[in-house]
Amino acid sequence: WMSLDRVESIFSDLKLKIAEDEGHYEPLEILILSGEVHPKAKNRSKWHRHIVDICKLAIDYGFFPHTNVGPLSRTEMLSLKKVNASMGLMLEQVTPKLMQNVHRFAPSKAPTLRLEQLRMAGELGIPFTTGILLGIGENEDDRVRTIEAISDIATTYGHIQEVIVQPYSPGEKDRWAARAPDGTSGGGYYDINLLPQFVQMTREMLPDDVVVQIPPNLLNVADGKDILIKCLNAGARDLGGISPKDEVNPNYSFPKTSELSQMLADHGFTLERRSCVHEPRLHLLNATEGEDSSDNDDGVLLRDLHSRLLSQQQPAVNS
Repeated sequence: WMSLDRVESIFSDLKLKIAEDEGHYEPLEILILSGEVHPKAKNRSKWHRHIVDICKLAIDYGFFPHTNVGPLSRTEMLSLKKVNASMGLMLEQVTPKLMQNVHRFAPSKAPTLRLEQLRMAGELGIPFTTGILLGIGENEDDRVRTIEAISDIATTYGHIQEVIVQPYSPGEKDRWAARAPDGTSGGGYYDINLLPQFVQMTREMLPDDVVVQIPPNLLNVADGKDILIKCLNAGARDLGGISPKDEVNPNYSFPKTSELSQMLADHGFTLERRSCVHEPRLHLLNATEGEDSSDNDDGVLLRDLHSRLLSQQQPAVNS
């Protein structure tokens, strides 16, 4: 695990860069990721406490934590809610057949478990991000059912603020070969040219206030810029967090913000910064299940975090 001293050094460097750039470079959201720890592992509680401490440190430095550390118990999720602006977990796919191939060694990828996590976050009133992963051995019907499941939960609880539509992007250590329905090797392949059509379908299926997100660095094709514009024309309105390095997909660099902004402007779009809690979810920052008004450290941090979020404007990719 990254030590708190190392985390603090990173946050301190970020604040220094902000000061040097006179506000032109100002990261607001800190994405907190972790390799998963088995729910019954002896160090599970220590791991969870460490995540909470990192979130608190981020808030102390003026950042808004967004945590995605895998499936959590209800108690763990509630504890992290108190020190996070928003949280997330990819649903990926709802078909259980992937547990027999690509996810056969990843029990935490079980669709029933991930759906339970989305519902639990809704019950706790956590502004939440989820998404679908395309090209890991699923078929078109599986993809439709996945978006239907997300839409149903979003409609029921009102907490899902963005859905990532992500084509699978192989990493250096990926060796699996998914099988297509006809028995041929899928190899994690998704025809990127079909992405705008899928974005349009996703936009039509989701509630109006749930945004479709496309990560621009994962359009790993020569005409990726054209595909991105087509996806925006199809209804995508969010590009996710743009940073010097994608920690989840380190082989896929983000385009420079200036270049991305100009490219979007050339096609009638404006790239604008947004808060990690979208305007339609600001009402979730009021006290909900399991919270109290005590003056303990977590309660004070939560109120400070919420008051700062409520003062933020909520821009997006606009046309």
